Amino acid sequence: MGQPVPAFVTKNNASYWKIIEDQYKAIAADLQGLNAYRYSHNITGGNQEFMEALSFHHYLETQSVIPHEEAQAKITSMCGGPDTPVMLTPEDYILGICDMTGELMRFSVTSMATNGKLPAGKQSSNKRMKQEPGSEDAGDKMDIDEESSAPPESQRPRTVLDDLRAIRLQLEMFEAPGGSKFAYELETKKMPVMRECVDKVEKALYGLTVRGSERPKGWMPDMGGERRAEVESY
Repeated sequence: MGQPVPAFVTKNNASYWKIIEDQYKAIAADLQGLNAYRYSHNITGGNQEFMEALSFHHYLETQSVIPHEEAQAKITSMCGGPDTPVMLTPEDYILGICDMTGELMRFSVTSMATNGKLPAGKQSSNKRMKQEPGSEDAGDKMDIDEESSAPPESQRPRTVLDDLRAIRLQLEMFEAPGGSKFAYELETKKMPVMRECVDKVEKALYGLTVRGSERPKGWMPDMGGERRAEVESY
Protein backbone atom coordinates (compact mmCIF):
# COMPACT_ATOMS: atom_id res chain seq x y z
CA MET A 1 0.00 0.00 0.00
CA GLY A 2 0.99 3.62 -0.33
CA GLN A 3 2.46 3.18 -3.80
CA PRO A 4 1.14 2.87 -7.38
CA VAL A 5 -0.57 -0.39 -8.22
CA PRO A 6 1.49 -2.78 -10.39
CA ALA A 7 1.67 -2.01 -14.08
CA PHE A 8 -0.10 -5.23 -15.10
CA VAL A 9 -3.05 -4.31 -12.84
CA THR A 10 -3.26 -0.85 -14.42
CA LYS A 11 -3.17 -2.41 -17.88
CA ASN A 12 -5.86 -4.97 -17.07
CA ASN A 13 -8.12 -2.32 -15.51
CA ALA A 14 -7.81 0.10 -18.42
CA SER A 15 -10.63 -1.53 -20.38
CA TYR A 16 -12.96 -1.36 -17.38
CA TRP A 17 -12.24 2.33 -16.81
CA LYS A 18 -13.01 2.90 -20.50
CA ILE A 19 -16.39 1.17 -20.15
CA ILE A 20 -17.25 3.33 -17.13
CA GLU A 21 -16.19 6.47 -19.00
CA ASP A 22 -18.37 5.55 -21.98
CA GLN A 23 -21.37 5.00 -19.70
CA TYR A 24 -20.94 8.37 -17.99
CA LYS A 25 -20.57 10.16 -21.32
CA ALA A 26 -23.73 8.50 -22.60
CA ILE A 27 -25.90 9.81 -19.76
CA ALA A 28 -24.19 13.13 -18.95
CA ALA A 29 -26.34 15.27 -21.27
CA ASP A 30 -29.55 13.94 -19.70
CA LEU A 31 -28.45 14.75 -16.14
CA GLN A 32 -27.98 18.51 -16.33
CA GLY A 33 -29.83 21.20 -14.41
CA LEU A 34 -32.99 20.06 -12.66
CA ASN A 35 -32.66 16.62 -14.25
CA ALA A 36 -29.66 15.97 -12.03
CA TYR A 37 -32.04 15.94 -9.05
CA ARG A 38 -35.04 14.51 -10.89
CA TYR A 39 -33.16 11.40 -11.92
CA SER A 40 -30.76 11.14 -8.98
CA HIS A 41 -32.50 7.97 -7.77
CA ASN A 42 -31.78 6.37 -11.16
CA ILE A 43 -28.06 7.06 -11.07
CA THR A 44 -27.38 6.59 -7.35
CA GLY A 45 -26.61 2.87 -7.66
CA GLY A 46 -24.07 3.43 -10.41
CA ASN A 47 -22.43 6.31 -8.56
CA GLN A 48 -22.09 4.19 -5.42
CA GLU A 49 -20.50 1.32 -7.34
CA PHE A 50 -18.09 3.73 -9.01
CA MET A 51 -17.21 5.31 -5.66
CA GLU A 52 -16.51 1.87 -4.22
CA ALA A 53 -14.03 1.07 -7.01
CA LEU A 54 -12.47 4.53 -7.15
CA SER A 55 -11.99 4.88 -3.40
CA PHE A 56 -10.49 1.38 -3.11
CA HIS A 57 -8.01 2.12 -5.90
CA HIS A 58 -7.18 5.46 -4.26
CA TYR A 59 -6.67 3.78 -0.88
CA LEU A 60 -4.27 1.17 -2.26
CA GLU A 61 -2.09 3.92 -3.73
CA THR A 62 -2.27 6.51 -0.94
CA GLN A 63 -3.64 4.68 2.15
CA SER A 64 -6.19 7.44 2.52
CA VAL A 65 -9.86 8.07 1.71
CA ILE A 66 -10.39 10.00 -1.50
CA PRO A 67 -11.97 13.44 -0.87
CA HIS A 68 -15.41 14.15 -2.32
CA GLU A 69 -14.02 16.96 -4.49
CA GLU A 70 -11.45 14.66 -6.07
CA ALA A 71 -14.04 11.96 -6.74
CA GLN A 72 -16.36 14.53 -8.35
CA ALA A 73 -13.48 15.80 -10.50
CA LYS A 74 -12.83 12.24 -11.69
CA ILE A 75 -16.45 11.78 -12.74
CA THR A 76 -16.47 15.20 -14.44
CA SER A 77 -13.40 14.27 -16.49
CA MET A 78 -15.07 11.00 -17.51
CA CYS A 79 -18.13 12.92 -18.67
CA GLY A 80 -16.03 14.88 -21.15
CA GLY A 81 -15.33 18.04 -19.17
CA PRO A 82 -16.93 20.64 -16.90
CA ASP A 83 -19.71 21.52 -19.34
CA THR A 84 -21.67 18.27 -18.80
CA PRO A 85 -20.75 16.78 -15.43
CA VAL A 86 -22.74 14.07 -13.65
CA MET A 87 -23.32 15.16 -10.07
CA LEU A 88 -21.85 13.02 -7.30
CA THR A 89 -24.03 13.80 -4.31
CA PRO A 90 -22.57 13.68 -0.78
CA GLU A 91 -25.02 10.86 -0.08
CA ASP A 92 -23.69 8.72 -2.94
CA TYR A 93 -20.14 9.51 -1.83
CA ILE A 94 -20.74 8.34 1.76
CA LEU A 95 -22.64 5.22 0.73
CA GLY A 96 -19.83 4.34 -1.69
CA ILE A 97 -17.24 4.69 1.07
CA CYS A 98 -19.31 2.30 3.17
CA ASP A 99 -19.21 -0.24 0.36
CA MET A 100 -15.45 0.24 0.03
CA THR A 101 -14.93 -1.21 3.51
CA GLY A 102 -16.06 -4.54 2.10
CA GLU A 103 -13.23 -4.43 -0.43
CA LEU A 104 -10.77 -3.59 2.35
CA MET A 105 -12.06 -6.56 4.34
CA ARG A 106 -11.55 -8.97 1.44
CA PHE A 107 -8.15 -7.46 0.70
CA SER A 108 -7.09 -7.89 4.34
CA VAL A 109 -8.31 -11.46 4.77
CA THR A 110 -6.80 -12.55 1.44
CA SER A 111 -3.46 -11.00 2.36
CA MET A 112 -3.43 -12.73 5.75
CA ALA A 113 -4.28 -16.04 4.13
CA THR A 114 -1.55 -15.79 1.48
CA ASN A 115 1.18 -13.75 3.20
CA GLY A 116 0.53 -14.49 6.83
CA LYS A 117 0.28 -10.84 7.87
CA LEU A 118 -2.11 -7.91 7.95
CA PRO A 119 -1.49 -5.33 5.18
CA ALA A 120 0.19 -2.19 6.47
CA GLY A 121 1.69 0.97 5.05
CA LYS A 122 5.20 2.23 5.44
CA GLN A 123 6.49 2.91 8.93
CA SER A 124 5.74 6.51 9.74
CA SER A 125 8.53 8.68 11.04
CA ASN A 126 8.14 9.25 14.73
CA LYS A 127 8.70 12.91 15.42
CA ARG A 128 7.48 15.24 18.11
CA MET A 129 7.78 18.94 18.72
CA LYS A 130 10.50 20.20 21.02
CA GLN A 131 10.20 23.67 22.55
CA GLU A 132 13.30 25.75 22.79
CA PRO A 133 14.42 26.75 26.32
CA GLY A 134 12.83 29.99 27.44
CA SER A 135 10.24 29.99 24.67
CA GLU A 136 6.63 30.43 25.72
CA ASP A 137 5.18 30.48 22.24
CA ALA A 138 4.03 27.11 20.94
CA GLY A 139 5.17 28.20 17.51
CA ASP A 140 8.84 28.28 18.56
CA LYS A 141 9.32 24.55 18.10
CA MET A 142 11.22 22.28 15.79
CA ASP A 143 10.85 18.69 14.67
CA ILE A 144 13.22 16.17 16.23
CA ASP A 145 13.46 12.45 15.71
CA GLU A 146 12.52 10.57 18.86
CA GLU A 147 12.79 7.09 17.40
CA SER A 148 15.19 5.85 20.05
CA SER A 149 13.11 6.92 23.06
CA ALA A 150 9.57 6.56 21.69
CA PRO A 151 7.45 3.55 22.63
CA PRO A 152 7.31 0.81 19.98
CA GLU A 153 3.52 1.23 19.56
CA SER A 154 3.97 4.71 18.17
CA GLN A 155 6.49 3.47 15.61
CA ARG A 156 4.52 0.64 14.03
CA PRO A 157 3.08 1.14 10.52
CA ARG A 158 -0.61 1.93 10.19
CA THR A 159 -2.51 -1.19 9.17
CA VAL A 160 -5.69 -1.66 7.17
CA LEU A 161 -7.46 -2.55 10.41
CA ASP A 162 -6.40 0.79 11.92
CA ASP A 163 -7.91 2.56 8.92
CA LEU A 164 -11.09 0.47 8.98
CA ARG A 165 -11.62 1.35 12.63
CA ALA A 166 -11.04 5.03 11.85
CA ILE A 167 -13.58 4.92 9.01
CA ARG A 168 -16.08 3.15 11.27
CA LEU A 169 -15.63 5.80 13.95
CA GLN A 170 -16.18 8.67 11.53
CA LEU A 171 -19.26 7.07 9.97
CA GLU A 172 -20.78 6.30 13.37
CA MET A 173 -20.38 9.95 14.37
CA PHE A 174 -22.13 11.09 11.19
CA GLU A 175 -25.81 12.00 11.63
CA ALA A 176 -27.91 11.61 8.50
CA PRO A 177 -31.06 13.78 8.15
CA GLY A 178 -33.82 12.03 10.07
CA GLY A 179 -36.58 10.43 8.03
CA SER A 180 -34.70 10.66 4.74
CA LYS A 181 -34.20 7.77 2.34
CA PHE A 182 -30.48 8.31 2.74
CA ALA A 183 -30.71 7.86 6.52
CA TYR A 184 -32.70 4.65 6.07
CA GLU A 185 -30.21 3.27 3.55
CA LEU A 186 -27.24 4.19 5.71
CA GLU A 187 -28.51 3.00 9.09
CA THR A 188 -30.35 -0.17 8.09
CA LYS A 189 -28.16 -1.48 5.27
CA LYS A 190 -24.73 0.08 4.90
CA MET A 191 -23.68 0.59 8.53
CA PRO A 192 -24.45 -2.97 9.72
CA VAL A 193 -22.49 -4.44 6.82
CA MET A 194 -19.63 -2.00 7.39
CA ARG A 195 -19.40 -2.98 11.08
CA GLU A 196 -19.46 -6.67 10.11
CA CYS A 197 -16.54 -6.10 7.72
CA VAL A 198 -14.44 -4.57 10.49
CA ASP A 199 -15.36 -7.44 12.82
CA LYS A 200 -14.29 -10.00 10.23
CA VAL A 201 -10.84 -8.44 9.90
CA GLU A 202 -10.47 -8.32 13.69
CA LYS A 203 -11.42 -12.00 14.03
CA ALA A 204 -9.12 -12.99 11.17
CA LEU A 205 -6.22 -11.18 12.79
CA TYR A 206 -7.05 -12.83 16.12
CA GLY A 207 -6.92 -16.24 14.48
CA LEU A 208 -3.64 -15.42 12.79
CA THR A 209 -1.96 -13.94 15.86
CA VAL A 210 -3.28 -16.06 18.73
CA ARG A 211 -4.42 -19.38 17.36
CA GLY A 212 -1.76 -19.47 14.66
CA SER A 213 1.00 -19.18 17.27
CA GLU A 214 -0.24 -22.36 18.97
CA ARG A 215 0.87 -24.47 16.05
CA PRO A 216 4.50 -25.67 16.06
CA LYS A 217 6.68 -24.97 13.05
CA GLY A 218 6.02 -27.47 10.30
CA TRP A 219 2.72 -28.57 11.84
CA MET A 220 0.67 -30.93 9.71
CA PRO A 221 -2.77 -32.43 10.44
CA ASP A 222 -2.86 -36.07 11.57
CA MET A 223 -4.11 -37.99 8.53
CA GLY A 224 -3.83 -41.47 10.10
CA GLY A 225 -6.92 -43.31 11.33
CA GLU A 226 -9.98 -41.16 11.96
CA ARG A 227 -9.72 -37.81 10.20
CA ARG A 228 -9.43 -34.96 12.67
CA ALA A 229 -10.97 -31.58 12.01
CA GLU A 230 -8.38 -28.96 11.22
CA VAL A 231 -8.10 -25.86 13.30
CA GLU A 232 -9.28 -22.76 11.48
CA SER A 233 -6.39 -20.79 10.04
CA TYR A 234 -5.73 -17.90 7.70
